[in-house]
Amino acid sequence: MLNKDKLENLTNEIWKGAIKLRGKFKAKDYPSVILPMIMIRRIECVLIEKRNEIAETLKKQDPKITEANLKKKIKIQETNLPFYNKSDWTLKGILAESASQVEANFRDYLNKFSENIDEIVDKFEYRQTVTKIVKEKRLSSIIQLVAEEDFSPKRLSNIEMGYVYEELIQRFSQDDAKDTGEHFTPREIIRIMVDLMEIDFDPAKSKKAISIYDPACGTGGMLSVAKEHLLSKAKTEKELKNAEELIQLNGQELLAQNYAVCKADMILKGEAHINITHGNSLIPDIESIEDDGDQHANEKYDYMLSNPPFGVDWSEYKVGVEKLTTSRYRWGMSPSNDGSLLFLLTMIEKMKPANKGGSKIAILFNGSPLSNGDAMSGESEIRRHILQNDLLDAIVMMPDQMFYNTGIYTYIWILSNNKPEHKKNKVLIINAREQCEKEPKAFGNKRNRITDDNRKWIDKQYKNYKANEYCKLFDTADFAFHKVEVVFWQEDENGKQMWITEPFDVQLNQGNAKKRFDLYGDMTFYIDIESPFEKNKTINLEILYNGKTVLETLIAEALKKIVKQLKDTGINELKNWFKSQNSSASFHHRHYVVDNEYIPFDKKQTNKEKYITDFLKKEIEYEIISWKENSQLGYEFLPNKYFYQYQKPAPSEVLIKDFWKLEESAEVLLNEIREL
Repeated sequence: MLNKDKLENLTNEIWKGAIKLRGKFKAKDYPSVILPMIMIRRIECVLIEKRNEIAETLKKQDPKITEANLKKKIKIQETNLPFYNKSDWTLKGILAESASQVEANFRDYLNKFSENIDEIVDKFEYRQTVTKIVKEKRLSSIIQLVAEEDFSPKRLSNIEMGYVYEELIQRFSQDDAKDTGEHFTPREIIRIMVDLMEIDFDPAKSKKAISIYDPACGTGGMLSVAKEHLLSKAKTEKELKNAEELIQLNGQELLAQNYAVCKADMILKGEAHINITHGNSLIPDIESIEDDGDQHANEKYDYMLSNPPFGVDWSEYKVGVEKLTTSRYRWGMSPSNDGSLLFLLTMIEKMKPANKGGSKIAILFNGSPLSNGDAMSGESEIRRHILQNDLLDAIVMMPDQMFYNTGIYTYIWILSNNKPEHKKNKVLIINAREQCEKEPKAFGNKRNRITDDNRKWIDKQYKNYKANEYCKLFDTADFAFHKVEVVFWQEDENGKQMWITEPFDVQLNQGNAKKRFDLYGDMTFYIDIESPFEKNKTINLEILYNGKTVLETLIAEALKKIVKQLKDTGINELKNWFKSQNSSASFHHRHYVVDNEYIPFDKKQTNKEKYITDFLKKEIEYEIISWKENSQLGYEFLPNKYFYQYQKPAPSEVLIKDFWKLEESAEVLLNEIREL
């Protein structure tokens, strides 16, 4: 269990030091100034531990070894580690030297890191940032902020470091209006996602490598927890070594800082088989696009899990996304202001074929991908293809207030392209909204936590795969619906069919009149023309239009009859005359209402026309004039509807009693305020 007090105290210490920068740096710049220094110190802490271990070994081998030789040999052996620093500096040592040499010594320290750490420093763009820090005369104070802090993995695990990192990011950016939709995923949710993927791996028997992938890996929490879960199955050193050899972690992250943190932690933990890349998972990696794209193109993975940014806006790289419209995104494109489903399509593309074992996916979404988008929209089409290809296995409705910086409800989607027979063309929806308990101490917006018992309950429901009070089992076709545009004749309060008069707000011509006629049938036009023959006079026309005679001809004929100055004018000449006049028009027609009805699909019905007609008659009390169905079924998930239970409202006398109790409480509070 995470020690929230310890993590908050540590974060507060760093934050107090950070706010001293106010006036020199904007709050949104704090991450690029401070977070890299935290990572450098974390790396240094690991190196110090390694150096101490090497020193102890060397002293045992040669008790009489001199300090000079000891230091020299430590340096030689250190270069055999996965990462190292060839300089003699530590952050504390840099501060102990002359103040005028801090910048030079710190840059020398940075430049002596091994190549893999140097890449992390570059991704933070920290050398450029140091120039700004020096200009503001703050380098020593920022080094001092972390120089003696213990950021070693022995004190802070990867997941704990992630919480500290997330809280600092949130605090640093609270003055910045931009919301990227990124949310650090709590460990217990990741563990549930790993459980639900049912990873087939036995450290004692497995000989085949398994690959795990996250297209939006952030600081690496999901990959780390997935591996920890698998390593926990090992009972001997031999099994542990076998697991380390066979588990392959793969991920990509767009934000350079997150990538740097992830890569650093993976290196610090000595991960042997990692492939963490920096780039945009949603676009191709091709020369014609400046940005780095998907570095894992054409790869296939056994298991994939992710918490992609909620509502991510992909309009900035629209050109790149659209290059995949005939391949990866051929099923549909979600709107540019929400790329969540594009991440899912990216993962689906990387599934292994079923005949080669298939793949499983666990992805965390907010509510948008469930039902956003109408029939035939990109989102609906993506859901349609997922269901028609029988990829969706289950959806788990998670509790709210589970995330550090948002209180929203979330949903875990489980997908598989190799479902067992009893799951074929089925989808299980689990209501786990109540499977949590209150945090002893709130951590940002995270006020709820999922215990081991809650997690086991969710896992049990999934394994049972049966309907009960908390689980609904659906056929894949149950999520389909007909979208039908229906026209009906509105009635007044007395049940009489209504006619209305309204402005004709488009150009008055035959084409526009015919469109209205096709909907409303015969109608009457009232046309007012500013008279050019008499000052302050208006020519008023009443035209009955039945769609048989061209409107302009009817207008011309009416003008010949009632305007004496025009009675000898030809019809075609009158049509041109009318076009040049100042006029306005309204029209009187049946009060038809055009509305959309969403009708559940019923695979058992044998006569679709009769099924839809009967449904409309049942739902609409008025005369139905016509209806037209969309050419494609829509698809949506409505979890809240599936588990809705009607609760009878309290009787009025109970509500009145409650009201007076509140009134009394308010009066007590007011009296207390008056006495202050």
